[in-house]
Amino acid sequence: MSTRAPFMNTAYSGYYHREVPKETAELTHIGPDTPCGEYLRRFWQPVAYSDELTDLPKKLRILGEDLVIYRDFDGNVGLLELHCAHRGTSLEYGLVSQCGIRCCYHGWLFDRDGTILETPGEPADSTLKDRLFQGAYPIHEAYGLIFAYMGPPENIPHFPLFDSMIRPGYKIMPGQSYVYPCNWLQIAENALDPVHTSFLHTIVSGSQFTDEFGVIPELDYVETPAGVAYIGGRRVGNNVWTRTTEIVHPNMQQVGPIWETGKGVHPFDGPMMTRWIVPVDDESTMLIEIRHISEEDEVTPAWWADRGTMLPAQLPISDDTEEQQRQPGDYEAQVSQRPIAVHGMEHLGASDRGITTYRRQIRQGIQAVKEGKDPLGLSPGPDIPMPTFGHDAVTEAPPASTPEEDAELIRDIGRRLFDEYIADPPNLRHLK
Repeated sequence: MSTRAPFMNTAYSGYYHREVPKETAELTHIGPDTPCGEYLRRFWQPVAYSDELTDLPKKLRILGEDLVIYRDFDGNVGLLELHCAHRGTSLEYGLVSQCGIRCCYHGWLFDRDGTILETPGEPADSTLKDRLFQGAYPIHEAYGLIFAYMGPPENIPHFPLFDSMIRPGYKIMPGQSYVYPCNWLQIAENALDPVHTSFLHTIVSGSQFTDEFGVIPELDYVETPAGVAYIGGRRVGNNVWTRTTEIVHPNMQQVGPIWETGKGVHPFDGPMMTRWIVPVDDESTMLIEIRHISEEDEVTPAWWADRGTMLPAQLPISDDTEEQQRQPGDYEAQVSQRPIAVHGMEHLGASDRGITTYRRQIRQGIQAVKEGKDPLGLSPGPDIPMPTFGHDAVTEAPPASTPEEDAELIRDIGRRLFDEYIADPPNLRHLK
């Protein structure tokens, strides 16, 4: 089977376009021992919110692996293989203990690192528990999230400290999570597609954000120290509104406020949200977010500071198919690309350069892992802030003489600002 469908250049040519190529497995398959799976496992991945853990264990599926997560009575979090090493009973039904989790079937007790503490029923002189471990993964708790490292234990990276998490005047709160029945990559790539906000979120479904998003931006794409970003510039009266959304490898997005209008001049304004696109398996994905809330009154809308309110257009507005057709959002646009989007059916254009850059960087990261090297995006060291660049900025700049000259002006402003930010990251200036 060909890896690419034919390029159709005549009318009514569907007959010659019936065979669907295979998906790009290198980038989309994420199970153990797959190229992308091993790449993603070199990073800390958020797997749950801290407040999801009660006195009962929680069953998880992450990166194609079935797991159980719990918080014991000493406050320690454990992330273990779901099935008990003794007879395979699911630890979802285990008993959370003072130290660890106990299988409901025969009472074997496991510590958070997989150590077997007790094996009831075994002879007193049995050494089984001293020789055997339950599979377990290291965890790190931060920002109201629980992160797991699921790669080789000898390669545990430093937990990253992103500069947006220590931005003066902002606090961080947990948001919401969603599960989409499709592959992770087609969701992650959405952040690098600014044109869709003008159509999907404005013209097609009405203003799901602000009316100003309906202006198709002048675009540029840049590689950052840890990923890729777009620069989208829009003319709003005498102002130029520059918006940048960024992906930090492998799967973290920094998204600016969706309530921006471009009408008020202001400098760099960082993200309203940091979101991770975490594969559950090849055909389902968890989107999990934290929210950046200004401590200054009336800067962050009250609805965004209310965790019970979700971001617009993330889930179907109803179960009615006709309503979804009339007001589609991100969910419909991404899930309907097939359970795993087929790259061989795509015809990418100039506005898709962020997507092609992201895919290339992932391939480079996969190759780095194969060669035993560190992929792009790992923390440089303990507690060393990593600069990020997702933002909005509004600059006063009257229109140029012609539409063509104005488009060039808008692009120049965006690139100049971004170059300044790369040289002197705004979220780190308070540390000087």
